[in-house]
Amino acid sequence: MKSAWNRLLPAFVRAKIEGRQNLQDVISNTGWQFADNILRMGVGLFIGIWVARYLGPEKYGMLSYALALVSLFSPLAALGLEDIVVRDIVRHPACKEETLGTAFVMKLIGSLLSFVAVMITVFMLRPGDTLSHWLVGIIAAGSLIQAFNITECWFNSQIQAKYIVFAKNTAFIICSVIKIALIMTGASVFAFAVVFTIEVGIGSLGLIVAYKLKGGSFKEWWVTLERAGTLLRDSWPLFFSIISIVIYQRIDQVMLQEMVGSEEVGIYSVAVTLVGAWTFIPSAIYWSFFPGILHAKQVSEQHFYDQLQKFYNLMALLSYGIAIPTTFLAPWLIPALYGEAYSRASLMLIVLVWANIFTSLEIARTAFLNAMNLNRLYFVMITAGGVINVILNYFLIPRYGGVGAAIASLVAYWFAAHGSCFLFRSMHKTGFMLSKAMAYPKIW
Repeated sequence: MKSAWNRLLPAFVRAKIEGRQNLQDVISNTGWQFADNILRMGVGLFIGIWVARYLGPEKYGMLSYALALVSLFSPLAALGLEDIVVRDIVRHPACKEETLGTAFVMKLIGSLLSFVAVMITVFMLRPGDTLSHWLVGIIAAGSLIQAFNITECWFNSQIQAKYIVFAKNTAFIICSVIKIALIMTGASVFAFAVVFTIEVGIGSLGLIVAYKLKGGSFKEWWVTLERAGTLLRDSWPLFFSIISIVIYQRIDQVMLQEMVGSEEVGIYSVAVTLVGAWTFIPSAIYWSFFPGILHAKQVSEQHFYDQLQKFYNLMALLSYGIAIPTTFLAPWLIPALYGEAYSRASLMLIVLVWANIFTSLEIARTAFLNAMNLNRLYFVMITAGGVINVILNYFLIPRYGGVGAAIASLVAYWFAAHGSCFLFRSMHKTGFMLSKAMAYPKIW
């Protein structure tokens, strides 16, 4: 076999995939993404814990608030283009230069708008908080660089995640060393915000180099208004859907800051961080399976739905494998890792890790919606989840603090991923498939 990852598989698995090049490519691609994220989970979690203990709940909460606020405007920089660009390159590879060039310019304009919007917002929300202004401004500056990350779409369309891994891991390792140096020298919270922007810059540079080494040429990219219109027509529902996703994933930290304070944000953020450490699993699997699901749709409807069911089952099974042990370990895990100052995050972690099941299934369901071009429906379901989350946060945060925010997220994630499917006739089959995955996640 060509891939080192495939050689690591058990003999009976290798026998099943022998001669199935597409499946081998998927396994290899997933292996690279898992290696990348396992490194990030291990090293990143260690550094993150060290940073949280060093800064303490209040300052760590201020940094987390800045990151959350910038994240709320990150969809404006991405414009929901990633899935659409990957889809179009897979379907029309001869037009890749036009697609990539047009998408790059669109993302560059979106990044500028995102920076302006987040700065206006932080000045309105916290007019006298100069430190928050600087933290948000420095982190938001990274969005101006991310337009160059459009090359990720090319690598994902070719199922070649290893080049993305090389580029981003270089940035990650360099910045991890910088964070250790900042802790050892007693740096301020402002310095840690600067590192986030440095990592984005190095990662983007690495992607540019990788793209050129693979024979890509930016000089061949070109832009057309017609292509921009087509991309916007297909991506705007996904763009607004991503806004809704970010709202119900990040608004809790912003609302906690405004309604309770930085310390509660810091405590809640460590629970979010531990849950987020595992979100690479559905994301890595998604980008490895999505091209294959698109091809399955071209073969037959039955094959398409069979592949989707296996995808849903795998996501559910992996989510249970994380949620169950975390539920029992959380009361010991948080104080052991972060210290007693963060012990109240244990219950928040338990609630959020079960909410993560619905997040994983929602990511898997995105493959179906993109393949069927049902992004407008996706927007409606995700928006409803975001509205539910904001409403529940408004009532639960003043009474229960971070635990209330976690409960709000659990309900919102369930509705957006699963409950909303039964409101639309075209989604009933998907709703039952997701129910089946949660009840009996058979993958073989």
